[in-house]
Amino acid sequence: MKCDIDGVIVREIKKHDDRRGWLAELFRHDELPPECFPVMSYVSMTRSGVVRGPHEHKYQTDLFCFLGPGMFRLYLWDNRTGSATYGRKCVLEAGEAHPMLVIVPAGVVHAYKNVGTVDGLVFNAPNHLYAGSHRTQPIDEIRHEDDPATPFRIVD
Repeated sequence: MKCDIDGVIVREIKKHDDRRGWLAELFRHDELPPECFPVMSYVSMTRSGVVRGPHEHKYQTDLFCFLGPGMFRLYLWDNRTGSATYGRKCVLEAGEAHPMLVIVPAGVVHAYKNVGTVDGLVFNAPNHLYAGSHRTQPIDEIRHEDDPATPFRIVD
């Protein structure tokens, strides 16, 4: 899969199966641009049919891993006025059937919807601390989902 938005990186995640289960490398420093190096990580669970976002960050780059369970439709919009791909939209399918790493740079609006039939897990390893050091700074998030007039709409 490919996304034609500058700075968005999409990589297939290879699951190595054996009789015990599977193992997958999520990221390696020798395969990431230094500006994307994670400083924290978290995992979230999203129920079937539920959407998270759309929102964007001014400074933070997200490193999402969609491994399963669950399948997600990821929506990306380039909202960076100086970008060569400003205004471009990209939609990806990722999750159990298509394990994927997606790096979403600051200024790219993003949302995802669990389009599967089971609760789904998403791993994120952003390059900035949520709410800054010791959670003492404003949260770097512009929540478009709270704006009824937003141009960033989830359309299936």
